[in-house]
Amino acid sequence: MAVPEIKLNDGNTIPQMGFGVFQISDHNQAVQAVKDALSVGYRLIDTAEAYNNQAAVGQAIKESNVNRDDIFLTTKLWVSNFSYEKAKKAIDQDLAELGTDYIDLMLLHQAYGDIAGAWRAMEEAQQEGKIRSLGVSNFWPDQLKNLELMSNVKPVLNQIEVNPWYQRDSETKWNQKDNIAVEAWAPFAEGKNGIFNNEVLKAIGEKYGKTTGQVILRWLIQRGIIVIPKSVHVERQKENLDVFDFELSDDDMKKISELDTNTSQFFDHHDPMVIEQIFGSSLRQLRN
Repeated sequence: MAVPEIKLNDGNTIPQMGFGVFQISDHNQAVQAVKDALSVGYRLIDTAEAYNNQAAVGQAIKESNVNRDDIFLTTKLWVSNFSYEKAKKAIDQDLAELGTDYIDLMLLHQAYGDIAGAWRAMEEAQQEGKIRSLGVSNFWPDQLKNLELMSNVKPVLNQIEVNPWYQRDSETKWNQKDNIAVEAWAPFAEGKNGIFNNEVLKAIGEKYGKTTGQVILRWLIQRGIIVIPKSVHVERQKENLDVFDFELSDDDMKKISELDTNTSQFFDHHDPMVIEQIFGSSLRQLRN
């Protein structure tokens, strides 16, 4: 079945299922993984400056048999480039690495540093035709509303951690009510806490002849969330894409909702110590 599309608040559309390339650092492996993903039907490719594989993604797109205009390409500006001048240079560098004249969607990767300056550079790049849609990643509702109030272009999408252990129901509903699409990173929580062997998810999958991973992706899709699972194995890529021929019942959805621990499986974006540890060096680069 065809992958459905979600209409963004700027009129552009995005496939609801895409392919993420986080942690595919080997160049040749990344090229092959993206080429495989495109060959089996993915049309949304999600990368970032911080992933260090934009050149591989660009090469894969060029070597594929898929027309560039049929691909929705996303990348993300890293915190070390969060100033007006640095963001302008970084956007041109991203275009060069990706080997393309335009980026379908560019996101601010985090909500720290000079987001106003970086966003202004992205707005100008959009006016110049270098970027088609602008969005964010890892923004909380208050941070997102602040960005809306200080800018001329409303973000179309917020990419956040969403998985059965960390379901983000209130944040998801707030974003969607504000006509900002939600995209889930780490939909499988990177396998943490035995997610693929969870008895509730396995039992639901058995009812439909589906895997636990497929149940998770279907659960996200039925919440109106865009998903970008990653796999370097083509058979798993096909499996992840095969989630549009069944529908979870209300009872299934309720059982999955009861798995929520309301805790990030990775780090707390509200903890200043975590912010300093993860992003401090990037922020300090801006002052040098």
